[in-house]
Amino acid sequence: MGATDDTTAGHVEIERWWPHLSIEAKHRLLAELDAAIDAETVAEIESLTGGMAPDRLTLVEQQYVITQIEAVD
Repeated sequence: MGATDDTTAGHVEIERWWPHLSIEAKHRLLAELDAAIDAETVAEIESLTGGMAPDRLTLVEQQYVITQIEAVD
């Protein structure tokens, strides 16, 4: 189970939607990891999962995203 706190309670875990997110949405999130998630990306997350998207990524979720884009040796 992913990390939850007051800002992520009830939201779909990032592990469920990040791998399926469009390249464009990933780029929008990566441009400003600590900013509020834009409406277009929120809509895509909710469409993919049928659940609620977070307003912004937690620090743990930001770290998850970074590990997903790092090159593997």
